[in-house]
Amino acid sequence: MAAIRLTQRRVDTLRPRKTVRTVRDAELKGYGVRITPSGGKRYFIHSQHQGHRVWKIVGDAAVMTEAEARTRARSMLAALRDDRYIEADMSGDALFETVAEEVFTRYGRRWKPRTLAVNRRYLSNQILPFFAGRPIAEIDREEVQRWFRSLHATPAAANRSAPILSVIMQRAEAWGYRPDGGNPCKGIRRYRQKRSERFLSPEEYRRLGVVLDRHEARQPFRVAALRLLLLTGCRKSEIVTLEWRFYRDGRLYLADSKTGPRTVWLCNAAREVLDGLPRSSRFVFPIGGWTTPWSWLDAFWIQIRAEAGLEDVRLHDTRHSFASMALSSGETIRTVGRLLGHDNAATTLKYAHLSDATVRETVEALAPLLSGAPS
Repeated sequence: MAAIRLTQRRVDTLRPRKTVRTVRDAELKGYGVRITPSGGKRYFIHSQHQGHRVWKIVGDAAVMTEAEARTRARSMLAALRDDRYIEADMSGDALFETVAEEVFTRYGRRWKPRTLAVNRRYLSNQILPFFAGRPIAEIDREEVQRWFRSLHATPAAANRSAPILSVIMQRAEAWGYRPDGGNPCKGIRRYRQKRSERFLSPEEYRRLGVVLDRHEARQPFRVAALRLLLLTGCRKSEIVTLEWRFYRDGRLYLADSKTGPRTVWLCNAAREVLDGLPRSSRFVFPIGGWTTPWSWLDAFWIQIRAEAGLEDVRLHDTRHSFASMALSSGETIRTVGRLLGHDNAATTLKYAHLSDATVRETVEALAPLLSGAPS
């Protein structure tokens, strides 16, 4: 880490790099300046206090001269040595909620809209109640561990929230709000969760088929949507937002699935479901009036599964069942992975080498196994 005698002229000439640049002062120990990739410059102090590492922002170089920053830094370091508390608003430290909002505004553009909405919910419900009002530079590993333990009653929410907090800390470091190498979320062990996989049997598929037949005349779109889920293994978000322009050449071309663009090969039964629907809208299933695009499908599934005596089956279990039946019929994990549109870094290249003919043959072979669904 570079150490030079900081002056106004030298600070002005410091240029940004691809990563955050930290320059320490060679004269005043614990004082320095950080330059972010965007060109922002912030003076800081860095020291040890009561066994803890302390890192605080002194001020922004855009509004504070180097001489003013040096005087302020000297005063702050003296306060630490004398065991005097430095108020966050005096030191110019950024509060956690301020940085979190900046992360969601700037970095959140990389997330899909639904992911952004879900992450915001975890931020509001699980993260902010604990960390709001805290200078983000002062949050350490011990504090993060206390937060994680406080969520022991809701392990699933804790496990989902931890990566979001980690992203906030990573961005805070990259943008100069925290010291280098200071992500306090590293090494936090997740809660173990009991996996409750539920797979449909051939008999249960037949029962579903009987119930769907009874509803088809009155609710053709809802029935068709469920049948497509059973016959394709698609995610429900892929089905409820499906547009007619994505359906051509006997397959679905999904440009914006969870794992990116992918092709869904359709068996004859699935194509018959689509070909039997009217094209009265650009959406295959033009059902509105619900709080979320998939609420109507969730509600219909609760009704259907009750009539079929399958109250313990979640809608996502139809996807698990599709994969299970494909594997039990002799298909390889690579084939099933491509059918489901899984995005696994270790097997992506293997999927790429799989021929289209193999995938097409697999979906055709699965149709007879699912014959209880459509009639």
